[in-house]
Amino acid sequence: MVIDHKFYMSQALKEAWKYQGLTYPNPAVGCCIVSKDGEILSVEAHKKAGLPHAEVEALKSAYLKLTNDEVIKNLTSSSDIHKYLKENHNNIFNGCSVYTTLEPCSHVGKTPSCADLLSEMNVNKVYVGALDSNPDAANGNKKLVSANIEVKSSILGEESKELLYPFEAWNKENFVFFKWAQRLNGTYDDGIITSKQSRKNVHDIRDKCDLLVIGGETVRVDRPTLDARLVDGKAPDVLIYSRSKEFDQSIALFGVKDRKVIISDSLDEIKNYKNIMIEGGSNMFEATKNIVDRYICYIAPKTGGSKVFSTNMEEFEILNILQEGEDIIMWLKIREDS
Repeated sequence: MVIDHKFYMSQALKEAWKYQGLTYPNPAVGCCIVSKDGEILSVEAHKKAGLPHAEVEALKSAYLKLTNDEVIKNLTSSSDIHKYLKENHNNIFNGCSVYTTLEPCSHVGKTPSCADLLSEMNVNKVYVGALDSNPDAANGNKKLVSANIEVKSSILGEESKELLYPFEAWNKENFVFFKWAQRLNGTYDDGIITSKQSRKNVHDIRDKCDLLVIGGETVRVDRPTLDARLVDGKAPDVLIYSRSKEFDQSIALFGVKDRKVIISDSLDEIKNYKNIMIEGGSNMFEATKNIVDRYICYIAPKTGGSKVFSTNMEEFEILNILQEGEDIIMWLKIREDS
């Protein structure tokens, strides 16, 4: 049987991208578990810092499929899942292959070691997208090899490294991404654009950010709150990028508890934060081009409005396209040849 390793890894990548922006300070990671006959048993991802890692979620789902043991269904903590699998696996993963976008962690932190768990599950092979550069978590592959598990790395390596980019960036310095929403005809003015489901996604991402940057004119016209209320999350600090320091203090964003609001004609304050989202239109896009690492665009299947986001989409490389309800979400970066 010819095994398409790239196909299985692509399933793990696809699942992980659903949580890009939501796992800070952890990386987005996906995992796919395949039976010895080539059947996909599970595809899962790490969803939020503190929750089980992708490999644990995938083993849990695969175990449930193979055994119909409903007990594991109600286990949510990584430690509990690890313990239950170790006590009850009965070698059902023998012959299985594991595809994970990131080298399984080797250390014990908020969650137990994924490499240790995989070693005890008697899986046959582990295919890895990218190696872990975090010295505290690295060397999971070595643990697997010492447990007589065959390990192969760099399966869709470049794609896995791209998924890992935000994690690498905020660990070295910071990660800056620009978010905007538009309709099919390119407009971004005149009221709410995207669905509530997309707006909840934005609020979920805001909840994980340290700082949100927005232009002064947008604040004056839209009078936004810029919090994460749709997911009961925390509101990030706000940097209002503006020449004028005068703002109506009754604008909602100024009234959010435990938030620092900075008004400046400089973007230097960004250096003091790790995970930064910039929101705005085409003027802010141009003003921040030299500091933005990645872009996220929400496209709603509607027309209307009058102000067009004038950026040429051909200057972007599309990294991933997701469906969020009726809307499309695209992660992008500027092409190197632009």
